[in-house]
Amino acid sequence: MRDADVRQALHKWLHEQHQDELHQTRIVDELAIAGQVRVDTAMLNGSFAGFEIKSASDTLRRLPRQVEVYSAVLDYATLVVARSHAAKARQLLPRWWGVVEAVSVTGEDRVVLRTTREPKPNPRLEPRLLSTLLWRSEALDELELRGIADGIRSKPNRVLWDRLCDSLDAEEVRGIVRERLKARSGWRAETPPLQCA
Repeated sequence: MRDADVRQALHKWLHEQHQDELHQTRIVDELAIAGQVRVDTAMLNGSFAGFEIKSASDTLRRLPRQVEVYSAVLDYATLVVARSHAAKARQLLPRWWGVVEAVSVTGEDRVVLRTTREPKPNPRLEPRLLSTLLWRSEALDELELRGIADGIRSKPNRVLWDRLCDSLDAEEVRGIVRERLKARSGWRAETPPLQCA
């Protein structure tokens, strides 16, 4: 079982799970977070969900760092894991993370996904790290819209992100980032918007 097989199964599974909201769901693969890690698959609709894939050929060596960063920015996080890693991986996850087991179907060239733990809402977002997902133009647009861009238009990105976080509450920052990511064009690796079958 390879990552590509699990990712293909995950995309199909997400399509089936979100049939009722296809027009407002966007899926992006390899979403970078603060230059530190990449979310294997991110889903944006009414929330910001991320899925980390650990196939049978992977190790869990990077998982603790991925959990730390994902937990700072995602509304929901789910580990999609090969059965061979499932028990050990669960010990490395916060209780709010979901777990989906990926199983190769014997004699067939496909992977089946089975939810073993539903994800719960993230109890602790970090608005400052979340704000770094905004491109400079997006952050500046949001500051201009609120009339709080004076004196920092030519400053480094970190100053723009700080101004947003100092001026808005965590829920506002969360909403801005989610909507900007959903509306963004020019993704590095984007899956076409979900379509009706």
